[in-house]
Amino acid sequence: MDNVLTVVAPGPGGISDKAAADCTDALRTLGAEPGAADWLAPEQAVDIPYQGAAGVDVKAGLEDLRTALGGDIAAQAAATRRKSLLIADMDSTMITGETLDELAEFAGLGREVATITDRAMRGEILFRDALTERVAMLEGLAAETMETVADAITYSPGAEVLMRTMNAAGAKTALVSGGFDFFTERVAARLGFAFNKGNTIEIAGGRLTGRVLPPIVTKDVKRGVLIDIASWNAIPLARTLAVGDGANDVPMVRRAGLGVAYRGKPALRTVADVVVDRCDLSALLYFQGYTRETILS
Repeated sequence: MDNVLTVVAPGPGGISDKAAADCTDALRTLGAEPGAADWLAPEQAVDIPYQGAAGVDVKAGLEDLRTALGGDIAAQAAATRRKSLLIADMDSTMITGETLDELAEFAGLGREVATITDRAMRGEILFRDALTERVAMLEGLAAETMETVADAITYSPGAEVLMRTMNAAGAKTALVSGGFDFFTERVAARLGFAFNKGNTIEIAGGRLTGRVLPPIVTKDVKRGVLIDIASWNAIPLARTLAVGDGANDVPMVRRAGLGVAYRGKPALRTVADVVVDRCDLSALLYFQGYTRETILS
């Protein structure tokens, strides 16, 4: 079979045999020829291979079923599902918070900065402009505050499992963020990313100056990192995986072989191949065909 539909539930017991059969029937309704279900994790993750459905948007066609199942789904070509490169956003993706917003809390400007962040992630304002505006508001903040924020970082559920398993499988990994390299360096070291890139915030006299040093990591830079690392390692783009949450991730998610919106904003959800709302980041392993036994928990 040329294609595979993968259905993942948030935990064991989330997918019954009947639910798997419903997915098979839904594929037939879309004009596909499904094969037998193959369980990656009993009652939690299942593959349904299928042929055909050319020109049919399986993601859209199965959206109601995804909602009914309370899980997440991915439909993709079977031959290239196992990925050799993972590129990930940091804030609200590999970690749960927005580090810039958390810095702003210490400056007493948390609400104002968070509002700008949300608008930028929704694509309502240009990221570069939003970043410049928000950082300017942090002028005079003690540099040691960045260490305090770094110490409080919380990692997204499944992030460590995802990284541990893909690294063990020999995949290349990159963390690319519109946030600050002060944080990407620490997050990359903790999770095991081989490469990281973020913006550099200027510090003078032990305080933030309110300036970001050029060049700024924009959405196009993120896409460029994906393309460059794939090229340097002779990895076809079909074997790349990109995950993010906001409008600044759109180009890299669209360019990757499998683009994932994790708890994504509308601007990203509409272009992503996969939307992960219910499961944690370990679902990205099941989408690649890893089984419960091969996932390093």
